[in-house]
Amino acid sequence: MVKRVLIANRGEIALRIIRACRELGVETVAVYSQADEGSLHAQLATRSLCIGPARAADSYLNQEAILSAARAAGCDALHPGYGFLSENPEFADRCAQAGLKYVGPSGDVIRRMGSKAAARTLAQHAGVPVVPGSDGPLKNARQAKALAEQVGYPVLLKASAGGGGRGMRQVDAPEELEKRFKEAQAEAVACFGDGEMYLEKLVVNPRHVEFQIMADTQGHVVHLGERDCSIQRRRQKLVEESPSPALTPALRQAMGEAAVAAARAAGYVGAGTVEFVLSPEGKFYFIEMNTRIQVEHPVTELVTGIDLVKEQLRVASGLPLSFTQADVAVSGHAIECRINAEDPERDFAPCPGTTAFLHLPGGPGVRVDTALYTGCEVPPYYDSLVAKVLVHASTRLEAVRRMRRALEELVIEGYPTNANLAHLILHDPAFVKGRYDTGFLDQNLDKFLELARTCEKLMDEEGNP
Repeated sequence: MVKRVLIANRGEIALRIIRACRELGVETVAVYSQADEGSLHAQLATRSLCIGPARAADSYLNQEAILSAARAAGCDALHPGYGFLSENPEFADRCAQAGLKYVGPSGDVIRRMGSKAAARTLAQHAGVPVVPGSDGPLKNARQAKALAEQVGYPVLLKASAGGGGRGMRQVDAPEELEKRFKEAQAEAVACFGDGEMYLEKLVVNPRHVEFQIMADTQGHVVHLGERDCSIQRRRQKLVEESPSPALTPALRQAMGEAAVAAARAAGYVGAGTVEFVLSPEGKFYFIEMNTRIQVEHPVTELVTGIDLVKEQLRVASGLPLSFTQADVAVSGHAIECRINAEDPERDFAPCPGTTAFLHLPGGPGVRVDTALYTGCEVPPYYDSLVAKVLVHASTRLEAVRRMRRALEELVIEGYPTNANLAHLILHDPAFVKGRYDTGFLDQNLDKFLELARTCEKLMDEEGNP
């Protein structure tokens, strides 16, 4: 087993890794920016080192500073978490060259699957169904327009190196394509330093279903079931659940086998996620693979009882997975709500600030992953995610009710959050019945915001009802 791990990340995922390491008897080294000097991850690690100013480019994206910290602290491994450098193949290569065990796939595998155009081609060769579209990167907008005419509008322009909805544009008509291509490419260059684009036919009103993959260096590749991530706003996930209300046992088996086939074809090692869109007719298509641990990984942990971070550390140490495919059993139902410091009334503008008061929910079947504490600062330099509230119950309806209760107990004062919006979603009849797709939130957002205003008015007039 690795002995000392540098965690090249911040916030709740850094804490998640620290806790897993502590239970395994592995020492942790946290790195932090000047803005995060008082952060929990810097306080709870075995050792903490400042790596630069607040801006991510000067700290959490500063490869030299991070590798220097790992050398100075005598680390033998590095965990990138998610975001920042977690899907950067050059960083994975540099870790290996520095003699660090990288907790994730190799740089070559990240290149293979991190480029969405290349991953699409690999999936096709593995017999995994893909959405009709470009077979490789697009040279320019003219080529994209010609292909769009072949597959038919609407289409999606997507950055090969993209993620989180960035570098992506929907195009509904030919006259929009050149403008949208330039917009998506410029955003891709700004966010990822890579303007390579590809195109896919847009599957209308799909569900977004992803399969959790784990693979070790001995050739074992397994999946741990699916997560339904269809409650999204502009392709940013808000609510995730497992198992998906939309999958039959036969469809689940077929999608799981396809996910394993894609990972095996890539020579994948570690934790990853194979993502599909599921059409209203029940046809599924591969869209991409995330070569890292996901924000929503605790959903899978709750229904399988498997600690994915500990498995990552086992695999990085050269050990086999502690389970086989036959050992994986999904029990009950889990839901996650992402709580962001943002204002839904102002187009979800990020709202950094001081956490004036914090009360986290508890009780049976409730888990909260957060780095917040009363008095801590939420800086303006990073992602607005401040907490993940999760519940587990024996049935989906019980899980929905438990999440409502958990969100009612959650108190975060000092800045706006989207917690009330998540609470309203959990009361919507379509969500309760499991009848939703990726367009659900955008189609119902005005209704939810009006309900939120009505509730706030009632509380102002009558106190807490």
